Amino acid sequence: MATVGIATGAGRGMGLECARVLPALVEHIILVDKDEPAVVEATEALAAQGRSAEPFVLDVTDRDGVGKLAARVAERGTLRAVAHAAGISPTMSDWRRIIQVDLIGTALLAEALRPLATQGTATVNFASMAAVLTPPGPRDAELDKLMADPLQEGLLDKIWEITGEAIENTGSAYSLAKRGVKVFTQHEAVRLGPVGARVVSLSPGIIDTPQGRQEAQVHQTMAQLVQMTPLRREGLAEEVAKVVAFALSDDASFLNGTDLLVDGGVVAAISALGR
Repeated sequence: MATVGIATGAGRGMGLECARVLPALVEHIILVDKDEPAVVEATEALAAQGRSAEPFVLDVTDRDGVGKLAARVAERGTLRAVAHAAGISPTMSDWRRIIQVDLIGTALLAEALRPLATQGTATVNFASMAAVLTPPGPRDAELDKLMADPLQEGLLDKIWEITGEAIENTGSAYSLAKRGVKVFTQHEAVRLGPVGARVVSLSPGIIDTPQGRQEAQVHQTMAQLVQMTPLRREGLAEEVAKVVAFALSDDASFLNGTDLLVDGGVVAAISALGR
């Protein structure tokens, strides 16, 4: 059977660049995005290069839709690689929707694809540098316990009970959701390991993408973070995709359950200044 790869958020930005590196790893690619025209255009571009690819229009918070995606993967062949870059950022919605898409959507995708995981299957879940930069809180352990199981009933209300109104700040919700992705990924690595499958999270820094530019127009701190980055520039989506390609490759066969920070060194710089 053919090996199959999935790239979510593949209509633009980092998800699109991940789709472009998957042909080196798999025989057939499924490009997933909520934006139908964008994902169809991306698929046609790959097909024009002689790649076996198809679009799949999906909101990752739609459990039935995610199930249909898993069924399509099973029809096409053996699941080999997943680059899950789909997500929304603080300017794009309210706090509930951000957690639903970025954290719960990640868990829904994992739940649907878990039965397809086999020896050599590898997944990269996109988190964010924002999760690393958020100062520790007194109830982090309680939150981590919740976020280890994002599909539990009443998750959003339980989070609000711990954080109060602070979580209604969309920046805080985004940071928490991406931290949740890291926590969930650790637990998923434990679940998948016995079948020989791997999963890691990846935390980009300031990356030049349409979504990143939208955030930069609202949040001036992003420009400050670029100035603090030792490399003195934003990252490129294709640079992130190359790290994803390595993490999904057989060369990374013992890389599992950890987070890859791709930030140009800004977290190190902030840490050094803090000392």
